[in-house]
Amino acid sequence: MLAFEVNDMTCGHCASTITKAVKTIDPGADVQVDLGRHLVSVATDANAGIVQKAIADAGYSPAQVNAPAAAPASAVKRGGCCGSCH
Repeated sequence: MLAFEVNDMTCGHCASTITKAVKTIDPGADVQVDLGRHLVSVATDANAGIVQKAIADAGYSPAQVNAPAAAPASAVKRGGCCGSCH
């Protein structure tokens, strides 16, 4: 599992854009986004550098980090948005 801290990812639109960018290099990748922790976790066979570049090319600033332990379900923010997409 690869993990990236993406501090400029702020809303659901950002999460969707990053997910699409990763899936362009590996359509079978499992992309998990935790907006609250600004964390993108990717299960893929692709090289970490290629995944990081795809996220950067989408307009974000990913920094690779060690894959953290899974957050408790109550801590994972789902479907939230910063409001700038509406």
